[in-house]
Amino acid sequence: MDKINLDSPLVSIIRQQIAQSEASLISFRQFMELCLYAPEYGYYTGTRSKVGKNGDFYTSSAIGGLFGEMLACFIAERIKVLAAAGYEVVEWGGGTGQMAKQILDKIRNDFPDLYGSIRYIVIERSEYHRSLQLDLLQEHRKNIIFWTPEEWKENGKRRHTFIFSNELLDAFPVFRVRQKSGQLYEIYVGWDEAMEVFYECEVICKTQSILEYLEHEGIELREGQWAEINVGAEQWIREIADWMEQGDLVTIDYGDVAAEIYAEHRMQGTLLCYKDHRAYDNPYIHVGEQDITAHVNFSACIRAGMESGIQEWSLQTQREFLVEAGILSLLQNDDSRDPFSKTAKRNRAIRQLLLSDQMSELFKVLIQTKKVDSSSV
Repeated sequence: MDKINLDSPLVSIIRQQIAQSEASLISFRQFMELCLYAPEYGYYTGTRSKVGKNGDFYTSSAIGGLFGEMLACFIAERIKVLAAAGYEVVEWGGGTGQMAKQILDKIRNDFPDLYGSIRYIVIERSEYHRSLQLDLLQEHRKNIIFWTPEEWKENGKRRHTFIFSNELLDAFPVFRVRQKSGQLYEIYVGWDEAMEVFYECEVICKTQSILEYLEHEGIELREGQWAEINVGAEQWIREIADWMEQGDLVTIDYGDVAAEIYAEHRMQGTLLCYKDHRAYDNPYIHVGEQDITAHVNFSACIRAGMESGIQEWSLQTQREFLVEAGILSLLQNDDSRDPFSKTAKRNRAIRQLLLSDQMSELFKVLIQTKKVDSSSV
């Protein structure tokens, strides 16, 4: 069994939070929040490499640059349809800046008129990731604005906006619950001083946001079933939809509709941890050194958007989105016997994005559109 690093500053912070809390317990959501986002020591706020060969997982942007190119084509088409001047693209959670570079490179090369007028805003809470983005995006600096989430809110509603996120909502802290003996229990976390381990404690659920979420989604858990409740994702969709006067909100993440997320074959829930490209189901080890995620319930995201002024939406698999965006046209004949040639590598990347079970079907693209109310124009 992996031992907890008792010398870790983050472990000390979490233990202190537990000791100072009522009944010496904190909700799993608070535990996950600290693990991922505690200033300086959290997984996402620290300097550990996260994406790619030297990290813990791969994202679509890390596979040949093609996803960013296709997203750039989609953005250009949307701007053409709207015929909007002063259009801005907003990436929420820019990570290393790879996706932004792919999009801006493609727009500069293939849509030069658009490149001259577009404004690209990166929303990022991590100082470490902002430093990586600044280094990687120097050649596009005149087109880019870097904001924190707080600065985005301060700048008011947006008229012509394309805002997107890539694997953002799956990393929002979640509540965990379990149905047992006809009663819903919420999972809390404590610290066992003698054993020097974190432990789980089941408490009858009285958290109103959890109960309302389950009611609104029409979810009835089965006896013994575990589940994750991501109220933060729903809240985020509502806030973005409210800030937008007109535009598109594109959410790229892994997950599904509620009927699948809370189905009978999901008795253990969807929570997973990733470290060194291996999946774990124990969030209480490698504290601050592993990603902790849960599948996104897109039904809740769709409902939150519709209740916040979104008029149109579509939910597709990543494969469907890429095919519609024209990725198959990028496949090229390759007579070379060199498997490492540029063309061969690009063709492999296309096939990986379209055929990989982990990405092509599991990843979804939710497109939500808000239009200007003609009566207010």
